[in-house]
Amino acid sequence: MSSRRTTTIAGSLVTASFSLVMILSGTAGADDQGPGSGKGGKAVDEAPAGVKLTTLLPEKISVDNTSKKTDITATVKNEGSKESGKVKLLVVGFDGLTVKNVQGCSPIDEKNLPEGSNSAFSCSIDNLAAGKSKSYAVDATFDLGKTGKICLPVQSGDGKKTFWQQGPVPFGTTNPSPNAPATPLLLGTDNKPVAPDGDELPQTGPGVLPLGAAGAALLTAGAAGLWWSRRRPRQQES
Repeated sequence: MSSRRTTTIAGSLVTASFSLVMILSGTAGADDQGPGSGKGGKAVDEAPAGVKLTTLLPEKISVDNTSKKTDITATVKNEGSKESGKVKLLVVGFDGLTVKNVQGCSPIDEKNLPEGSNSAFSCSIDNLAAGKSKSYAVDATFDLGKTGKICLPVQSGDGKKTFWQQGPVPFGTTNPSPNAPATPLLLGTDNKPVAPDGDELPQTGPGVLPLGAAGAALLTAGAAGLWWSRRRPRQQES
């Protein structure tokens, strides 16, 4: 075999190997939720001095097109200089996104759900030290024929104050892939449902989310849709 032909074959093998590595890397990262994001989050009631509570959601999730199942990681952080004391994280689903379980947390009864939501869990935290975070595995389903949103309020232990609220923020895609095994969704993206009659989005839920029987008024538009503020939940704590 000539030196020139050997070089050509070697080059082809290197190219093929590189392509294979790229394919395997892409496959391995298919379920990677990426870095956490506080997109759609806002402080509401003033937290105790030295306490700064925030939340994070994955920048992307993947929905199984057959089972509609998806996994989401919800994280609460104390970015302050002092421990938080007793607080709780709520995980709430809207429209096409239904929260089925949150590891270590208690479901909220249907009669106590905020109006407009379809599911919710309450996660009690005895104390979150300064600079620490706690993550929860969220099992959910996503109906790709609808839009879908999730909300993470962080409240005082008695539920009288909401220190932080992320959302309701959407997950979605503008490029549905019904024939693929799974559909990747991005945080902060309105879902474009797969519809047999074209591209028009169905209306999936009320445009405004009232607070319900607690009697507190919905915050103004300047509060970025913080609908849970200053509402004491009626759910039973575990």
